[in-house]
Amino acid sequence: MITIKEATSKKELKAFVTFPFSLYKNSNNWVPPIIKQELETFNKDKNPIFKDAEARFFLAYKGNTIVGRVAAIINWLEVNKQSIKKMRFGWFDFIDDYEVSKALLQTVETIGKEHQLEYTEGPVGFSNLDKVGVMTEGFDSIAPMITWYNHPYYVNHYKEHGYKIEKEYSESKFPFKNVKPEAFKKAQELIKRRYKLTALKFTKTQEVMPYVDRMFDLFNESYASLSSFVEITDIQKEYFKNKFISFVNPEYIKFVVDENDKLIGFAIVMPRFAEALQKANGKLFPFGFTHILKAKKNSKDVIFYLIGIHPEYQNKGVHAVIFNEYYETFTIKGIQTCYRTPELEDNEAIHKIWKHFNPEVYKRRKTFKKLL
Repeated sequence: MITIKEATSKKELKAFVTFPFSLYKNSNNWVPPIIKQELETFNKDKNPIFKDAEARFFLAYKGNTIVGRVAAIINWLEVNKQSIKKMRFGWFDFIDDYEVSKALLQTVETIGKEHQLEYTEGPVGFSNLDKVGVMTEGFDSIAPMITWYNHPYYVNHYKEHGYKIEKEYSESKFPFKNVKPEAFKKAQELIKRRYKLTALKFTKTQEVMPYVDRMFDLFNESYASLSSFVEITDIQKEYFKNKFISFVNPEYIKFVVDENDKLIGFAIVMPRFAEALQKANGKLFPFGFTHILKAKKNSKDVIFYLIGIHPEYQNKGVHAVIFNEYYETFTIKGIQTCYRTPELEDNEAIHKIWKHFNPEVYKRRKTFKKLL
């Protein structure tokens, strides 16, 4: 018999966060989160997303053994401001037992019906800066820190319970040697002169901070047309600024401004922390932080986390300016492989930007939907 219990106490929430550590203990490709950071993500007093969203966390038990988990999420900005009556769910993990996954999904569906929402979709997080999608291809390669990893059997459970594919994502990689500077070197000089643009270089995190709020504003503008987009609010900007920027090498943050110092393009690249996080095994101390700092300094692999161009400058070649900056930085750093975060299959604009580097799709993932 399956019992579903809501996780509300500190002990239960920690059990919610740590369940995958047992589920994936024999996996070489699962990357554990930092337990403390995951707990803070679910802390209503620390994560400002809870001012515009609500979430409930559920554990599935067989007897006294935890066999599954799910987060049931409602983003009220999405529901009320965008009139998208969606019941979100994420952090959905379970043993290969259809009764377990069914009980967890039915719990999510019940909450959605209680709030008169129209459908459920998952796995997704609170916003576009969270992880997304159940992996359907690429189980033989290590997961980046910014995505979920899952067992191959997960997809069958969605289908068994009447869920249909909603969105499709791909993850690509390419060796840095694929980058041919002649493809953008001359173009970026012409573009900078034509539109009076300047590429900003940073060597210290404090130099980046004055631009971060503007970066999130531009993020909202440049991603607004995507079907999955929910805007980042002012209070969330401060939270993400403090949570993420310090993990990013300042030289891996590129901004492009016009003659009036208006931000019109940005990109954030992160070192690949996957192996370091596996060594940390969920804990920053006593040695986890050392592994992460070492990866930040020495990793020869990088992940393109975010890239955005102001709508007025899209299709005008501004990405060539950004790529030229990264080419120079990566050459100095001796970067070997570039990875990309999950990108919507129907985001044709972003695919056109990357095609010159002959990227290889090495993972695919999907979200699934069910009408309530």
